[in-house]
Amino acid sequence: MLKRSPAGPGEVEQTWTGAKVLRHFMNFLLWCLPPSRMFSFRNFCLRLGNVQLGQDVSVCGRGWIYGRGRLEIGDATWLSPGVVFYTHADVAIAIGSRCDIGPAVEFVTGSHEIGDANRRAGQGTAAGIVVGDGCWIGSGARVLGGVSIGNGAVVAAGAVVTRDVPANVLVAGVPARVKKELA
Repeated sequence: MLKRSPAGPGEVEQTWTGAKVLRHFMNFLLWCLPPSRMFSFRNFCLRLGNVQLGQDVSVCGRGWIYGRGRLEIGDATWLSPGVVFYTHADVAIAIGSRCDIGPAVEFVTGSHEIGDANRRAGQGTAAGIVVGDGCWIGSGARVLGGVSIGNGAVVAAGAVVTRDVPANVLVAGVPARVKKELA
């Protein structure tokens, strides 16, 4: 662990861990690779960056993993190009097995409480995200912290998921609402 001391009075000490630096380097390396090739090498790099991967996971390029939080991806899951994870050290993002995540989907664990008039983005908060097995999340959807998506659910393209999604339903819209029950 490397520590940098504050440069002056009132500055906050910053701590850099090897895992944080390695994950940042991993993001740059994966960004440079062709977006839908070299899956075994990508998985090797992701595991080095402390991402928990199941068997036969395919992570396409041009995505990013922010932060040092736990990220778990289940067996036979596909992540399309541009998927972004905003992780937090205090909570996890868990993606189930046999899921298909569309291009440019974002998983955001952090938020803020509403502050006073001097600064409306108040105290920072973080809540985990769980995506059940067999889910399909469409292109450009956003999944916010504190949400669980049930097994076999479909999230339509562009939806913003702000609350839990039951199993085997289709949700769409901003905020996402149940549009159809699936067999």
